Amino acid sequence: MSAQPLVPSRRWIGSVTLVGAVLGIGILLAAWKRSATHEAEAASAHQPEPVELVTLATAEPRQHRQSTTAVGTVLALRSITLRNELAGTVRRVSLNPGEIVEPGTVLVALDVAVEEAELQAQEAEAGLAETTLARLERLRQHQATSQEEVDQARARRDVALAQITRTRAIIARKTIRAPFRARVGIADVHPGQYLTEGAELTTLQGVSNEANVDFMVAQGVAAALREGMTVEIMTDDDTISHSARIVAVDARVDATTRNATVRARLSSSRHNPAPGASVRVRVPVGPMGTAVAIPVSALRKGPGGDHVWVIAPDSSGATRARAR
Repeated sequence: MSAQPLVPSRRWIGSVTLVGAVLGIGILLAAWKRSATHEAEAASAHQPEPVELVTLATAEPRQHRQSTTAVGTVLALRSITLRNELAGTVRRVSLNPGEIVEPGTVLVALDVAVEEAELQAQEAEAGLAETTLARLERLRQHQATSQEEVDQARARRDVALAQITRTRAIIARKTIRAPFRARVGIADVHPGQYLTEGAELTTLQGVSNEANVDFMVAQGVAAALREGMTVEIMTDDDTISHSARIVAVDARVDATTRNATVRARLSSSRHNPAPGASVRVRVPVGPMGTAVAIPVSALRKGPGGDHVWVIAPDSSGATRARAR
């Protein structure tokens, strides 16, 4: 049998032609892209560098001390809830909310008509006992009576005087007076009202330019605080800042929160917050150190952490901004 020559098929020839066309187009596109890039670089090299207008600030070292913030409550130096010791009917009331009363001012007077009648009777008995005692003492000088009768008369006189003292004390306890200079709170007491023993009448807030601020801090922070140290008191809107001096640190740490109570004293000021107001307290933590101070607006946050832009010249002398 004679041999037949091998002839390439048409499909194979078409595949080779297609691959060659694709490679040629790719080479042409790469050459065009490279040429365009070189042209853009050449054009940008002749253009002026863009300029950005910024505000600069100089970073300077300053003395700095770390601090923590706590919520505090303003307290009057003297504050009480006024209550009556004895039950009785109200005869007179002088509780005007917001009014400042002086020490000894009668605020509530209960009816003491019965006690006053008893006092008159006891004073009469005491007078009779005093007269009887004097008569027996004169008789005793002439041996006309026994010493026992004199002693009994003296005892009756002393009992009568003690009854008078007791009745006067009851009358005084039914007359409720202001114990110190204070501002009267809201009251709901009226003449003719019957008050049981220990009924709440009103609150009295001592009037003083000074005030206390109680706040709680972690036990580690409280351990470093000492009497006489200074803390900063701020209102909610941060419009007014006050300086306060620590006067006491509670010796006990709360077993639940592990916090300790600290008391600071606000100095005399017309702008002190009212008693009961909530304030923020900035408490120093740790020793004083040196830190670089920058404006808050210069601080930026990013994926890599907090950073600032530092302006410095490069090797060619041009001013550049670099993140630090």
